[in-house]
Amino acid sequence: FLEAFESLLRFAENRTSSLFETAYRPMAKEAAEPVKELFTDISLYILGAETTVENAVLRFFDSLFPLVYSRLINPGITDLSEDYTECLRLTRQDINPFGRYSKNMVTELSKSLWASRMLSQALSLGIEVINTTEHAALTKECSKALVKMQYCPHCQGLTLIRPCVGYCLNVMRGCLASVSELDTQWREYISTLEYLTNEMAASHDLEIALMGIRNSINEAILHAQLNGPQLSATVDKVCGQPKQEGNLSSDNIVPVKEATEIQTFVMAHASLNNKRREFISYMKRSRTFYASIAERLCDGDLVMRDSSTCWNGEDVV
Repeated sequence: FLEAFESLLRFAENRTSSLFETAYRPMAKEAAEPVKELFTDISLYILGAETTVENAVLRFFDSLFPLVYSRLINPGITDLSEDYTECLRLTRQDINPFGRYSKNMVTELSKSLWASRMLSQALSLGIEVINTTEHAALTKECSKALVKMQYCPHCQGLTLIRPCVGYCLNVMRGCLASVSELDTQWREYISTLEYLTNEMAASHDLEIALMGIRNSINEAILHAQLNGPQLSATVDKVCGQPKQEGNLSSDNIVPVKEATEIQTFVMAHASLNNKRREFISYMKRSRTFYASIAERLCDGDLVMRDSSTCWNGEDVV
């Protein structure tokens, strides 16, 4: 799952970067770092870092505004000092140059990424539990019972006699009493995985949300450009007027319309939904794993089945 998440993120990041390279070339090189930071923050959020989607998105738009303002709205600016850039970043929070698009992006991503984050944490917890029980220490009483069950018949020359099923179950249930106590929590855990997987496949699908980042950014930039004169007037009052060379036009910026790539993107990752369904189907079959672990161990070649001769701990019956 984590590999699939990372693959989706890289796909969406490359697609977002291509927006600047094809439509907003004057700022493409400088926009590369904010784009990279945005998707790094999203990745960290999915992996459980102490951050929020809102912080990641708004930090991105804080970094984007100085570039949009100086490269698209006022392309004649030549002196973009650190102080002036910082002023533009801070001003973005007050004048909201990107309209509703920045908040919409937060809303859409938050809905889908939350389920991904929870599933990622749940899977990590499951691995931790399984690794812990895999190395559960046996008590002395358990070790003695196992030796008695497996080797005491040998003392009578009965090397081919195997334990009776009922005897094996008694021994294993005694040895695994602490492990079988995980049954209730394990069942709840499987139910949680099922719920989170269904949430991810529901209306707030991860692929669609990541797909929408590029379009949201494009619409946000276009909104800022359309309101360029008003933004410039406000910025001049707050941050002052920077040095400019003439009055260069930004008419060469071509709006990008999203149309054909959505289907391609979803189809490219449609297998993720199939993998989710296969995974949950498999996990549901393990719902009784800890309750039936003794039965699983006392199955197969370890014990004697049917009415055959077997060892009951004291004698051959």
